Amino acid sequence: MSLITPERVWNLQQSLQAKAKANPTLRFYSLYDKIHRRDVLVHAWQRCRANGGSAGVDGQTFEKIEAQGLGAWLDEVTEQLKSKTYQPQAVRRVYIPKADGKQRPLGIATIRDRVVQMAAAIVLGPIFEVDLPDEQYACRPRRSAHDAIRAVHGLVNRGYRQVVEGDLSGYYDTSPHHELMKCVARRISDGAVLRLIRQWLEMPVEETDRQGGRRRTTANKDSGRGTPQGSPISPLLANLYMRRFILGWKQQGWEERLEAHIVNYADDFVILCRGSAQAAGRPMRKIMTTLKLTVNEKKTKTCELPEESFDFPGYTIGRCYSTQTGRAYLGTRPAPQRIQRVCAEVSEQTQRSTLGDPVEEVVAGLNRKLRGWANYFCLGPVSKAYRAVDSHVRHRLRRWLCRKHKKAGRGIGAYPDEYLYEQLGLIRLEKLTANLPWA
Repeated sequence: MSLITPERVWNLQQSLQAKAKANPTLRFYSLYDKIHRRDVLVHAWQRCRANGGSAGVDGQTFEKIEAQGLGAWLDEVTEQLKSKTYQPQAVRRVYIPKADGKQRPLGIATIRDRVVQMAAAIVLGPIFEVDLPDEQYACRPRRSAHDAIRAVHGLVNRGYRQVVEGDLSGYYDTSPHHELMKCVARRISDGAVLRLIRQWLEMPVEETDRQGGRRRTTANKDSGRGTPQGSPISPLLANLYMRRFILGWKQQGWEERLEAHIVNYADDFVILCRGSAQAAGRPMRKIMTTLKLTVNEKKTKTCELPEESFDFPGYTIGRCYSTQTGRAYLGTRPAPQRIQRVCAEVSEQTQRSTLGDPVEEVVAGLNRKLRGWANYFCLGPVSKAYRAVDSHVRHRLRRWLCRKHKKAGRGIGAYPDEYLYEQLGLIRLEKLTANLPWA
């Protein structure tokens, strides 16, 4: 959901950004009062509300807060910030599956903490935006993962075909607090704002064990490492610390010496070289060690195009073939793991436990999943991937319909393509390729 920034908030952001851009060494010493401005907090609430998400450790949901009175809730948050009695609560830890079968930890902060963090990101984001290098694409205005992929594609086709596909072990969980706070303090000298950020970095984590009991840990505070992954302030902090790697790479002369360019998206990065990828890997590891980050050696690899390929993020970049001429070229296509993942999610949405759901709801859920997946995977030759997903969706939906209506067989005769697409309204991805910008 896209929200229009209110004029007064937009003017504040433009003013802060203009000051930061005009003076690269300027430190801002009066920002805390901007964070608890009512219009900033209201806009922060609207953005968090649009993002959705479940309750934190306090059990408060957006619906509950609105039912009890949003105005009074915002008054309370404002007063806590003004009086400097605000204290963040614990983060609820959940795990989401990764493509490799492992689980990624995700922190769910309370809605109050999310709104205050979002207010801080609204105020601080424009200041740090002017300092972030062009190589970074995640969570920045007018930039996206598609732009990062296009940048990689452009470098590959300009001859940068020796590649380091980088991977860091637990980037969000291991970013060192002291060094990260130094990155923030380069621009921010307001002690109240720095205290807020320090509190968020040290928030305790609450997990539910197998018996349903709750257990809290203070690992981040005890180790002095980790950022609140999944919280509104996390992308800004992640970009700030990754900036140090990119600046170090340039200042030490590796970009020019090895003709090696970095493209970074969140905790993913690749180094594309005209020189040796092996040679680029050595200084990369040295800089990461200096930054107290750990390179995941099992997942970090080098490759040479066009003989090999690499993934970034969610796409495979390598040799493709024209469906018209059979000619080989270097391009992008959806990574096989992402095709397998969406097919697994479709299978989950059409399992036996959903047989009691109305057909319309199941099809609507599948359409949301397919539309979101296709909106991201729309670059390069996508037709083959779309056909594979379409085939799986048809198979699963027919099987689900047969079970629901107790029909024998695979359902091809009872539920032909025309029925699925025209009567039930199922989205057909193959029909979308004619309207894609680069397919």
